[in-house]
Amino acid sequence: MHWSRRVGTTTERKADMRYHAGWPHMGHLPDALMPNVRLLFATACFLACTMAGAATDDGLPAATRARDLGIPFDGQPGPLNAITDVSGVLVGHTTLIAGSGKLQMGTGPIRTGVTAILPRGRDSLSNPVFAGWFAQNGNGEMTGAAWVEESGFLEGPVMITNTHSVGVVRDAVIQWRVAQGNADASGYWWSLPVVAETWDGWLNDINGFHVKPEDAFHALDGAHAGPVEEGSVGGGTGMICNGYKGGIGTSSRRLEAKDGGYMVGVLVQCNYGTRNNLRIAGIPVGREIPAPEPYAFIPSDIAEHGSIIVVVATDAPLLAHQLKRVAHRVTLGLGRNGSISGNESGDIFIAFSTANSGAATVVGQPADLKMLPNDSLDAVFQATVEATEEAIVNAMIAARDMTGVDDHRVIAIPHDALRAVLKKYRRLTR
Repeated sequence: MHWSRRVGTTTERKADMRYHAGWPHMGHLPDALMPNVRLLFATACFLACTMAGAATDDGLPAATRARDLGIPFDGQPGPLNAITDVSGVLVGHTTLIAGSGKLQMGTGPIRTGVTAILPRGRDSLSNPVFAGWFAQNGNGEMTGAAWVEESGFLEGPVMITNTHSVGVVRDAVIQWRVAQGNADASGYWWSLPVVAETWDGWLNDINGFHVKPEDAFHALDGAHAGPVEEGSVGGGTGMICNGYKGGIGTSSRRLEAKDGGYMVGVLVQCNYGTRNNLRIAGIPVGREIPAPEPYAFIPSDIAEHGSIIVVVATDAPLLAHQLKRVAHRVTLGLGRNGSISGNESGDIFIAFSTANSGAATVVGQPADLKMLPNDSLDAVFQATVEATEEAIVNAMIAARDMTGVDDHRVIAIPHDALRAVLKKYRRLTR
């Protein structure tokens, strides 16, 4: 489920909840009914957007994903072309949008949110997954990564938000875990949540601390299987990518039967890069599509602001050291789109496997494990690179123009202009 609330004053906050696509005010409903109502409204909103069927000037259906525009990618995606193609993985968003005009710290404008990824759905707290992480450039944060490195397990969800909301989201995850009524897999009440961030302060009142514990709770409680909302949603609401509007994107790859038929899924929160370096389908499209500078004080061709967080999921039976190797391959997907991982960019990645269920809960005896041999990993590596490349482009395609703090305006990459450039170089599939 993806929901957003329009935020007013502190006293208005609880009552003033609204959904995308203009869903009515729902603060009068009994609390016991709210989860079901949220799910129904979120589902209806998704179906309404999916079935809208508007056409572009060239007769193509209105696109929300890169392949809809005819952009070519390598590899075979899963049915949803999303991280949720990996069975058991759930994704939830809370999107916070309110206010306009001049920055008033503590009031707005607000353009931010929270995204939650649960590796094993509701069993994520009691059944950790093997995981590995990697920082291509460490100008950023991913809490809990030291214990992932030491233990080889990811215990609980991965959360993504803005840079100055990491602490509140981390504490909220612990609160949420305690509320579930279960100790961790070792039987102890302790937690080191994994919470990552990118900076949205160009569009969002980042020092207003508008993300609250309830926002993390809603992202977690509303996490769902099926299609994943992309673009300016959740933690990606206020993000900028490659000189255009960025945000959340996802993609997946199905390995061939000879390689085991496993699934690899990727979710990104992209807030990095320069327009000058941007490549899509191998073409330097950013150099050929004129657009206003996203950052008024520095040209986009030299501005390497922001960061990117990437989450890789797979059902291939991989152990922690192999998943760290998978996380390293994310960098090659970024490279396909032109990233140089600049000094000011926090490029941090985590990969996990949903195989070997129960491995972390075995007590007093050896755990029986399965693992792919190292010489069978190339297909997983390739799938990771391909899905990372496409997830980033999906984030940019799904994003829409946004105006935020002090009327800073960031445009989304224009679909028709992008198609024209790719057509010029004969890179369209349709």
